Amino acid sequence: MMREDIGRVVLVGTGAVGTSFAYAMLNQGITEELVLIDINEKKAEGEAMDLNHGVPFASSSTKIWKGSYADCGYADVVVITAGAPQKPGETRLDLVEKNAKIFKSMIGEIMNSGFNGIFVIASNPVDILTYVTWKYSGLPKEQVIGSGTILDTGRFRYMLGNYFGIDSRNVHAYIMGEHGDTEFPVWSHAFIGTKSLAKYMDGHPSYKKSDLDDIFVNVRDAAYDIIERKGATHFGIGMGLTRLVKAILKDENSIQTVAAYLNGEYGHSDVYIGVPAIINRQGIREIIELELSAEEKEKMNHSVKVLKETMAPVL
Repeated sequence: MMREDIGRVVLVGTGAVGTSFAYAMLNQGITEELVLIDINEKKAEGEAMDLNHGVPFASSSTKIWKGSYADCGYADVVVITAGAPQKPGETRLDLVEKNAKIFKSMIGEIMNSGFNGIFVIASNPVDILTYVTWKYSGLPKEQVIGSGTILDTGRFRYMLGNYFGIDSRNVHAYIMGEHGDTEFPVWSHAFIGTKSLAKYMDGHPSYKKSDLDDIFVNVRDAAYDIIERKGATHFGIGMGLTRLVKAILKDENSIQTVAAYLNGEYGHSDVYIGVPAIINRQGIREIIELELSAEEKEKMNHSVKVLKETMAPVL
């Protein structure tokens, strides 16, 4: 059930990522209603109270409360950040079995409410748990979206902008593939403004290809570096999720690198993986199929292979 007259977003999971998302949503005034759900009901209630006390200082009024799965019936978007967290030294794929079990019961309860909106999944391993959500929900593939490589792409653009001394909002580049160790940079479609990165570097000989390789390694390993220092990553992904939900609710038709279901695109099917896609009120309107280089195609194939092999025992 969806109501055009009012926007309701339900957040499942009030841990560090969930509350960072809720805080960004409140500050940007993106939805009229924000419902918080957590297995720890007191935690959800406390977060709702704390956020509500900031409403007088926000750009617009948002009604926030601790809710239940029944509140998903009228939700436009359900964002899931719940699940076992990634521990130091643990890869995102290590989390598969633990979180797949959690998701099975959670998705069932959400669907029992009559929910027919858009799922946005952020829990790791996000590509696999997005697929799990699609399978368990029975919703069309367009209505189930994973955060995919939206954060990795944000990190990529930030680090490239920092290196070249260019506003990161004018750096156009993508990280594709699994949100994890097999992700890869799409150098063949990286631009500084309207100029390809390769041509831009030709005119600036002080910039080196080896530096770009180091930047990608820093992007790929950023989560491990941050977790080692502060225990979790949550502000960046909270902002990324807010950007994605805004694109949905505002019917933006904007391009975001999300975990989308491939049905022949890039030569693959039956997998959710990070690709550029057009996002609007219906969810994923269209996958943007870039013409990848031979090396990039090989990396995409490898990423799909790893995801499918990891997912197979669970499903």
